[in-house]
Amino acid sequence: MSIAVRTDGLTKRYGRSTAVAGVQLEIESGEIFGLVGPNGAGKTTTLRMLATLLPPTAGDAEIGGHSVRRDPDGVRTVIGYMPDTFGVYDDMRVWEYLDFFGRCYGMTAARRRQMIGDLLELVDLADKKGEYVQDLSRGMQQRLCLAHALVHDPQVLLLDEPASGLDPRARVELRELLRELRALGKTILISSHILPELEELCTSVAIIDHGRLLASGRVEDIADRFRVGGVYRANVLGSDEKVGHAEQIFAGLKDVVSVVRRPGGLLELALRGDENTAATVLSGAIRGGVKLSSFAPAASDLEELFLQITNTPEVHA
Repeated sequence: MSIAVRTDGLTKRYGRSTAVAGVQLEIESGEIFGLVGPNGAGKTTTLRMLATLLPPTAGDAEIGGHSVRRDPDGVRTVIGYMPDTFGVYDDMRVWEYLDFFGRCYGMTAARRRQMIGDLLELVDLADKKGEYVQDLSRGMQQRLCLAHALVHDPQVLLLDEPASGLDPRARVELRELLRELRALGKTILISSHILPELEELCTSVAIIDHGRLLASGRVEDIADRFRVGGVYRANVLGSDEKVGHAEQIFAGLKDVVSVVRRPGGLLELALRGDENTAATVLSGAIRGGVKLSSFAPAASDLEELFLQITNTPEVHA
């Protein structure tokens, strides 16, 4: 597949402070690529450089073959950018809002009418066409801003925390919309701190901290490279005495590093090894007479990897 986004030593400094330090990324066309990192990691700065809103201090990036340094106008023709704090014009009706941006792109009246109808259908706001933007819910305003980013039919979407502040239903709707956009051939780069949703949605991810890229690729591939263990939760059936018995059984099994007892018959187990190790531990507990209602990872793969990678000094070295 072709490469939609490529960064080469992308760097941004503010005086002596480095916000982004030599990021190297390759994102294939048609991917939903997640940019993961804590607050202040450099995610937003990276997206703003890709969107040509901030000039890089060093390095370069190409989107659709256009350099953000040498051809920013070309980049703007192939990207749609949605910032973390979206702005809407409250005193406009929904159709007027999209019509305004269509005019900015020099579209004819006929093309704007077609574009408005198509985009409102896509983001499920066709029945809100005549309403004022200020009367829309936050989730609807978020979808309208995404429609705004799609006005000129860009190849690549840069979305900064698009699910921020949304309720669970609105997040599900946004997730399904992004999948639909991918099916339409869009490449999507999305930053978010909601790690389980990114894991479910993204084809690949990059983990960034203190402006440095620590790992990138498919979650499974990153796990193969970095994972040395995991934390599992075991819900024990029965009395406190049986929970105590289960705690002793688990603590005596090979590859169980520690066992922490929680309220409600819950045990948290730190294991060294992979899923095969977890299966062996589970089998050993059952042979020991432990009755469980559930046995599962305490965090999603991406959450676990994120915590492990960002807390490993060797990775930052």
